[in-house]
Amino acid sequence: MDRPVVCIVGRPNVGKSTLFNKIVGKRIAITEDTPGVTRDRIYSEAEWLNKHFTIIDTGGLEPDSEEIIPKNIRRQAQIAIDTADVIIFVVDGVEGITSTDREIANILRKSNKEVVLACNKLDSKKTKENLFEFYELGIGNPIAISAEQGMGIGDLLDEVIKHFPENKDTEEDEDLIRIAIVGKPNVGKSSLINRIIGEERVIVTDIPGTTRDAIDTYFTYGENRYVFIDTAGLRRKRSIYEDVERYSVVRTLSAVDRSDLCILVIDGTSGITEQDTKIAGYAHNNGKGMIVAVNKWDIVEKDQNTYKRIEKDIREKLGFASYAPIVFISAKTGRNLDKLFQLIETVSNNNNMRISTGILNDIINEAVLMNQPPSDKGVKLKIFYGTQVGVKPPKFLIFINKKKLMHFSYQRYLENQIRQYFGFEGVPIAFEFKERGE
Repeated sequence: MDRPVVCIVGRPNVGKSTLFNKIVGKRIAITEDTPGVTRDRIYSEAEWLNKHFTIIDTGGLEPDSEEIIPKNIRRQAQIAIDTADVIIFVVDGVEGITSTDREIANILRKSNKEVVLACNKLDSKKTKENLFEFYELGIGNPIAISAEQGMGIGDLLDEVIKHFPENKDTEEDEDLIRIAIVGKPNVGKSSLINRIIGEERVIVTDIPGTTRDAIDTYFTYGENRYVFIDTAGLRRKRSIYEDVERYSVVRTLSAVDRSDLCILVIDGTSGITEQDTKIAGYAHNNGKGMIVAVNKWDIVEKDQNTYKRIEKDIREKLGFASYAPIVFISAKTGRNLDKLFQLIETVSNNNNMRISTGILNDIINEAVLMNQPPSDKGVKLKIFYGTQVGVKPPKFLIFINKKKLMHFSYQRYLENQIRQYFGFEGVPIAFEFKERGE
């Protein structure tokens, strides 16, 4: 069964994203006193009184605006409303009812969805008197809250969960595979998400920086459930002028942090860039599985050496992540998306692979016989035994006599021997070395 879906809507700057972050319990949506900061639908998992649900933050609705971004926000919000089981309509309790609030209320009444009216910014006895004005909207009993202070959120959620359909699943789900879609701006990350799920999940325009938040999209393929996290493109630091752009960079990095694996999207028409290597480096250093997807392959001018030339360039610049498979795709036409999903499944399985202690030590012993460990001033490195102590990424604890004798080159040799037997395609391998008695 699907999860209940709760959607937060309202005009710009009434505190929707602040409420979203408070309900989720972490700062996922960007909050800034600038209308239009939240542009896409932002999804997250949430829980109240042991009932788990999906919550969606939406961009501020401006029904009359025909500018391209507000128009796209309105379309995205409408999709979220159509998807939702329960809608939280947020209004500014201090400012009072506006004409835009009335228009939104009319839209919500026509949706025939369950709507809970949240009057935000009512954090004092004096301001709470404003609550009664909002009965005029005809949405039901308004609930006084302060998203900033966390006041009234429990009462609001009590009312929300009353409206969950009985045929929805509210149990906790730990089997999700989290995938961050990363890359520099305008390489087709959002287009890839939209192609995968078959709908316009995120706003796609030719305006660089359209995607500002890290956006979660839940998707089922075969027997697996995925969360795709679309992220704002990382720009060079000197190109980041607005505070909100800075937050986007932080959010992109945090999206990598909470993912199991990353798909690094590269523009096939321009090849791998310095920014791509920095993004890949962050994912590698944080132990994330990685797939390199070369996008826009349908419009790349090719000759018989194009494929090998681009692959060689990527391998040279991503030498630290030689384990990452490369796939040439087109988000526009859907080329090789089936191959991409096969790689996602392979990398996910490898990320969770465990090797028994006995087999691991057989591999280590054979590696030592084939290539003797280094020595220094007559003292030779001795490897006693090893065991796997973690997954995501696979982590091995190796007991040795002297840590200072374990050169990086010999560590790489041991890693290559393990990969020779078990592959571990798409995932880094982590080692920890301990001296006996530590």
